[in-house]
Amino acid sequence: MPRHSEDNDIITKMVKEISPTELKQLLEQKPESCCVIDVRRQDEYDYCNIKAAKLITMNEIPERVSEIPRDKTVVIHCHHGGRSRKVIAWLEQAHGFENLVNLDGGIAGWSSDVDPSVATY
Repeated sequence: MPRHSEDNDIITKMVKEISPTELKQLLEQKPESCCVIDVRRQDEYDYCNIKAAKLITMNEIPERVSEIPRDKTVVIHCHHGGRSRKVIAWLEQAHGFENLVNLDGGIAGWSSDVDPSVATY
């Protein structure tokens, strides 16, 4: 993924977000309506993950864009939300995605608000 300019930093602050509890409800009530993508590194994913999440590391996003659905809500997350915001901003700018949502607080938020059995780091 290309490096961010100051313009991209402003855009990353404007991405749509979903709380961990809202995501949990969505996965329980309408799992077919969303896709969860984890953009952390493989070692981070191996340490802890949201079982519903598909791993596409931040560095792999440009070559795996075709795997990201456009016909459902796509929730993208990382550790705390910074990387996922950058990925969303890039996908929206470079590829015209309109269905992307950032998981507020990332996997750390998921662990504290939804599933304490998910390890933190």
